[in-house]
Order: sequence, then structure tokens, then C-alpha cells
Amino acid sequence: MKLFRPFNVVVDFETGNLTPGKKITRYLSDIQHFFLDKEKVKAVLAKENPLVYEVIYAEVPEEPGHLAHCTTIIYPGKVGNEFFFTKGHLHEKLETAEIYFTLKGQGRLIMASPDGEECEVLEMFPGSASYIPPSWSHRSVNVGGEPLIFYCIFFADAGHDYATIDKTGFPKVVLERNGEVVVENNPNWKKA
Repeated sequence: MKLFRPFNVVVDFETGNLTPGKKITRYLSDIQHFFLDKEKVKAVLAKENPLVYEVIYAEVPEEPGHLAHCTTIIYPGKVGNEFFFTKGHLHEKLETAEIYFTLKGQGRLIMASPDGEECEVLEMFPGSASYIPPSWSHRSVNVGGEPLIFYCIFFADAGHDYATIDKTGFPKVVLERNGEVVVENNPNWKKA
């Protein structure tokens, strides 16, 4: 058996950069179908295609026993009155959990049971460590005026199921109403 070598990554708490790391980026065009107001999405995309979020992964084998870790940076912004968010996912191995440790910014973490009948929304703020239990889908939302940056730790072989969320969406949405952050039922949510 060949041993995997120990290593450090460096996390910049101010920018969310993780080095060394592998970056993925998501622009509005990548997640446009999740937003409530399709006309507002079209209007924004007619002018620009804003960067909504980035994830920077430390490279570890996607094998049992390893812990994957990454930073996620959700930029401030809205489409209409709906805040920018991550696509969201389930783990392919439903029995795996995850932890999000917020480094900077203000957010909400939407979690839903597999059937979507139960939904929890937690506040994300610097120093908060949010526990995502097995079987819960999860999406993060930036509700502030600066980047929301958090550090994620999960089993490396957990996998990501984005296809289910593509079909169903999330049962709740986070919006700004009269200058306040509110959580409302998602009229576009489809039960799995």
C-alpha cells in the first residue's frame, strides 16, 4: 500500500483563496434556471454574465477514508429580489455528512430532507459551524454586501448529486423584502 503524503493548504480568510487548490466557477448563465424571476434573469444576462460563486478544492483522492475540503465564495448580488446562491446538492452517498465553517460574510444555509417535506434554514456568519446531517440536500445563499466565504469538510467519496436538484430545486427561497431577509416557499419546487 502506497501512503498518501500529508500536506498543508493555506486558506486566505479575507478572499477565500485556498492554495494549492483546484477552482470551479459558476456564472449566472450556469444556474439561471433556478432563479424565480426568469425575465429578470434574461435582463441581467442581456447586459452581463456575473460570477455568482467559486469553489476551490484541495486535491485529495475521492476514496474512503479521505476527507475532502474546500472553500466556497459566493459573491454579493441578486436577481430581482432573490439573493445569489450555490446550485446546491445531495451527496451520492446519502449516509455522509458535511460541515460548513463560515469565515466571512452573512448567509443562509437551506437544507431539505430527501422528500423535501422537511426544511431547515440556518444563519451563516463568521465563526458559525453548520452541521449538514446525512441525507439532507444543501444550498448556501449570500444575504450580505460582501462575499460569503466558508470552509467545507466532507467524506472524499461522498460524491455530488446535482441532477436531483436540477429536477426539483429547493423547497425554500431566500429573498429581500422591504430591506429584510426573508425565507419563503419556492413556488417552482417539485417534489422528488
